[in-house]
Amino acid sequence: MTDPQTVLRQLFHVAVQRALPLPNTAAYLPQAPDPAKGRTLVLGAGKAGGAMAHAIEALWPQDAPLSGLVVTRYGHTPPRPAGLPERIEVVEASHPVPDAAGLQAAERILALTKGLTAEDLVLCLISGGGSALLTLPAEGLSLEHKQAINRQLLASGANIAEMNCVRKHLSRIKGGRLAAACAPARVVTLTISDVPGDDPSIIASGPTVADASTCADALAVLKRYAITVRPTAQQALESGAWETPKPGSSVFEGHALHMIATPQQSLEAAADAARAMGLNAYILSDEIEGESREVGKVHAALARAVAKEQGAFQKPCVILSGGETTVTLKARAEGAVKGRGGRAGEFCLGLAQALQGQSGVWALAADTDGIDGIEDNAGALVAPDSLQRAQTLGLKVDDYLQHNDAYTFFHALGDLVVTGPTHTNVNDFRAILIL
Repeated sequence: MTDPQTVLRQLFHVAVQRALPLPNTAAYLPQAPDPAKGRTLVLGAGKAGGAMAHAIEALWPQDAPLSGLVVTRYGHTPPRPAGLPERIEVVEASHPVPDAAGLQAAERILALTKGLTAEDLVLCLISGGGSALLTLPAEGLSLEHKQAINRQLLASGANIAEMNCVRKHLSRIKGGRLAAACAPARVVTLTISDVPGDDPSIIASGPTVADASTCADALAVLKRYAITVRPTAQQALESGAWETPKPGSSVFEGHALHMIATPQQSLEAAADAARAMGLNAYILSDEIEGESREVGKVHAALARAVAKEQGAFQKPCVILSGGETTVTLKARAEGAVKGRGGRAGEFCLGLAQALQGQSGVWALAADTDGIDGIEDNAGALVAPDSLQRAQTLGLKVDDYLQHNDAYTFFHALGDLVVTGPTHTNVNDFRAILIL
């Protein structure tokens, strides 16, 4: 068999390829409006935004009017294919903490909805990361306030549903409000899921989707994680003044939503590729959440059992899982020095620690957008000799877990997975190879 780490990298590549916008979009495109009566406007936000915009430009009839604006993360706009005319503007902004560029993009997107008619079509391209990229604070809030809240949420250990519940209720464009602004136009949303369960109201905080959560729910999240907000926001949430459009609202009549790529589809593609290599393949779930290091320890226990031929799975095999784990930053709770790294790296630290050098077990964990947290790596690799090599270098896993410093640990071992932006995002990908 090919080198185990090469196998794992190949499986990750297959998972990412399955989630790219171009091959997944054509089947869901609506008919263009009669150009004599209406126009097609493209609006969107997310890490896959640039690639989704290029897909629409390539697939939309060349003689049909098309314009719009999409915002993606800095460095995540793919090269424009040769000969493809630019009809949709793509701008870049900051993620995961919003910046002025994201604010300006959101203001422009909202302004583009002015004057839409019932004859017009709005194509909304939504993918993970849109919550930060499409930032438009509620009346009375500043960008600086939203940035402070985002930083607190990211450090708190809150899951994505909790974080986006707060974000929706502090926004003038998320939580279905973009759909409301598009009325009376017909809205078709094409989305790439990056959330456990593929709930479209959570993906990018659901700018075009009805929101069942409430201001009271947002307040409960803020209280649960001791996140402070200004009195203006506290009062508005308590009064329900910032409530979002709910299921059944007339603003969503005639709208359509299509999920063009999901985490489960990518895991299934990787499983098929593994079987083609002669491996058994098992998908645990695409909805795994929890503290990254603890999820890593659970995966390690399962892998050790399989390696010892005590588990339900048969080796040689690969165990696959997805979802969105969380990292509670120790620096926030204990005043420790903040390390570098994201969910995937911290998972690998917890996994390596619990595997205890188990022979025959290799693993890869990476974010399918190509960026683990805010670093330049997608994730990391774990091998049977990872702990031994770390010990030779004087590295202790406990120290790096204490400081949430997975990047430094795996960089020293030469085991970072670096792909650059992939131009899609179906969240965490984890593969454990047992031979």
